[in-house]
Amino acid sequence: QVQLVESGGDSVQAGGSLTLACTASGNTYPFNSMAWFRQAPGKGREGVAVYYSATGVTFYADSVSGRFTISQDNAKTTVYLQMNSLKSEDTAMYYCAADKARGSWRDGEFNYWGQGTQVTVSS
Repeated sequence: QVQLVESGGDSVQAGGSLTLACTASGNTYPFNSMAWFRQAPGKGREGVAVYYSATGVTFYADSVSGRFTISQDNAKTTVYLQMNSLKSEDTAMYYCAADKARGSWRDGEFNYWGQGTQVTVSS
């Protein structure tokens, strides 16, 4: 059984920064990828960023490119999301996902999901 636990969510002013972390525990065989998604009230889930573990290749949503950075620890069980220049539209519940099952990472077909951590940005 795999568990993903997110942390780091908070309330910040626009222009501020936050770092989210997601740590996997349990049967943490090497994941092919780890990613962050978010969902704002009344909106659909959005892929924010993905980190492919074997290559270190990353992809970002256009809305966060240049402001957010995804990274992974050497053990490949923790993924981070450094968020800079936060905007009110970044307000959402942020979810960690691991081990992409199929398709494009943006489709959200991952085998494991965390419970989420809330990020609120006030202007």
